[in-house]
Amino acid sequence: MAMPTSTANWHWKNKNVTSWAKEWFQRELTAIVIEGAEGNVAISSVKVDEGDVELGQRKSKLITIYDIPVKLDWHGATSDGTDVAGKLSIPEVSHEITLDKLSDYVYNWTLETASSPAVNALFAFVKTRLPLALEAKFAEFPAAIIDNHGRDLTISGEPSRTGTPAPAVSVHAVPISSASTAVPKPAPVKKAELNTSSVVKEATFMAAAEDLFGIFTDEKRIPMWTRAPAQSAAQADTEYSLFGGGVKGKYVSLTPGKEIVQTWALQSPTWPSGHFATLTTTFEQSSDSTKVTFTLDGVPKGMEDELTRNLEGYYIHGLKSIGLGTVL
Repeated sequence: MAMPTSTANWHWKNKNVTSWAKEWFQRELTAIVIEGAEGNVAISSVKVDEGDVELGQRKSKLITIYDIPVKLDWHGATSDGTDVAGKLSIPEVSHEITLDKLSDYVYNWTLETASSPAVNALFAFVKTRLPLALEAKFAEFPAAIIDNHGRDLTISGEPSRTGTPAPAVSVHAVPISSASTAVPKPAPVKKAELNTSSVVKEATFMAAAEDLFGIFTDEKRIPMWTRAPAQSAAQADTEYSLFGGGVKGKYVSLTPGKEIVQTWALQSPTWPSGHFATLTTTFEQSSDSTKVTFTLDGVPKGMEDELTRNLEGYYIHGLKSIGLGTVL
């Protein structure tokens, strides 16, 4: 039986669109040209060498997940015709800056042309005007991700028009034998053994271990970083629910400021029915930060990459989005 649209769109899904994003930045940013009394400037090349860009869906909501550095070369001419060139590095273009406004963009400028009054005037003009043009483009990026890839994660409620018709059912009655016939019991079905592996991710957060423990387990604080309702009594042998029901399980043990052990199941059509992995989260505090290690044991074979991205996107970047300042 087909899964109802409302249910299918509730599950946790991710799509990596990094290759498409690199092309988007190259195409859109090189179209920028600024002009003024000081001269004119255009962007000649764009590089996005690191980071990932993903579109996620949970509870029928599409969410952009990205954190990338952008490097570009710019060139132009002063009002007296002198050619000018330079470079610009933007260490972080992310969902947290563009949409959540948690911090400002950082611009690292390099001027490659010898200094002169006209060159310096154009350089000052570029440093004032180019960020405005770039940030206008960055603001378009999340919508562009959804417009181009949202349909790949959202299941349409319209029935397929290409499916094979169901076979016709005969309307003739089937004669019933008057003799008593013993119906043999079906043999018990042996459940196939599931092949599993483990996924481990680490991140360092600028927060105390006790505080991070509370952020992970306090029902009122969890929505701060998951952006979705949660259920959590933070006691052993009690059930919990994260991401609006996208992840469910039961707490096995909790050691404040040290460790959380919990069963973990993804509410997704790709996750084996009835199977629970085990997520162990450990906290190692230093003088000014805490290293958090996520160890997910019992990951179905073939889902390692997907769940690694989910831990990075939903857990680590989720915590970063509330200003904890991670180092991946």
